[in-house]
Amino acid sequence: MLLLLLVAPPCARAAVTQTAHFDLKRPEIVTFVNDVVARDALSRRKVMRLLAKAEPQPKILEIMSRPAEKVTPWYEYRSRFLTEERIAQGVDFYQEHRATLERIAAERGVAPEYLVAIIGVETKYGRMTGRYRVLDSLMTLAFDYPPRGDYFRGELEQFLLLAAEERIDPLTVTGSYAGAMGVPQFMPSSYRRYAVDGDTDKKRDLWTDWDDVLASIANYFVEHGWEPGGPVLAETRLDPDPRFQFDPRNLELNETVDSLNAQGVKVVGDEAGSTPVVLISAEQHDGPAYRVGFRNFYVITRYNRSARYAMAVHDLADAILQRVQSAQP
Repeated sequence: MLLLLLVAPPCARAAVTQTAHFDLKRPEIVTFVNDVVARDALSRRKVMRLLAKAEPQPKILEIMSRPAEKVTPWYEYRSRFLTEERIAQGVDFYQEHRATLERIAAERGVAPEYLVAIIGVETKYGRMTGRYRVLDSLMTLAFDYPPRGDYFRGELEQFLLLAAEERIDPLTVTGSYAGAMGVPQFMPSSYRRYAVDGDTDKKRDLWTDWDDVLASIANYFVEHGWEPGGPVLAETRLDPDPRFQFDPRNLELNETVDSLNAQGVKVVGDEAGSTPVVLISAEQHDGPAYRVGFRNFYVITRYNRSARYAMAVHDLADAILQRVQSAQP
């Protein structure tokens, strides 16, 4: 390729290095543009001009199409997030933003350590917010990834609206390969619905404004049913011959403390027997183990539909809080 570039005439070199773009005459793209222009009163000219600058990202399709990897046991998954570095950085962040965290906790009822842990797991406290241009990610997945094309076309539409409402430059904003943005990694629809102006400056900035970031995560939790002061997780003890059935895909609160006790799964703690719970696998090095999640655990799984993710957030939050408390006079 280098040799070809050196010997080719200038016009040929330009053709070789030309960036690929989407064919806006594709029927599915034409339909999308027609729909959003009619539904959202957007300018057809501006929408077309923007979409014309989107660049397909084959790497994203490769990531999305990889065969599902083996299920990582909990003790391995936990070790990725419960590192000394991530805990220490979380403590530093907590101490630096204590006033904001405590104010938001008082206003919205979400414990500060969980707000810190979310951004610790998502982006290492804002250090890793994604390198893909969001426009490219959403266009690629909306029109070149059929398994979830409908979903990503919806997110692309939300992104167009978000850019107009928040005065975000759609040509420069970057995020994850799936189009999640900012420190809390909100998809465009979540950004529009749950982001809030945490410092009353009439902007919702989830990249650099920590008041907005933390208040928006708290708002997301509250909107999904967070119970102030409520439990999140509890350990269990199994009877010698338990009779329970376990579905690793289930995230619903379809058991109670009493119903699990009756099946030989003893919930550690003093929660009422009628309290709704979900049974979760928490494998250890030496074999199977189980925990139970309460309503607030379920809320965390609305942020990411994974029990392991929610457990990692909880355990990181707990580790950060313990260290913050031990450092106080």
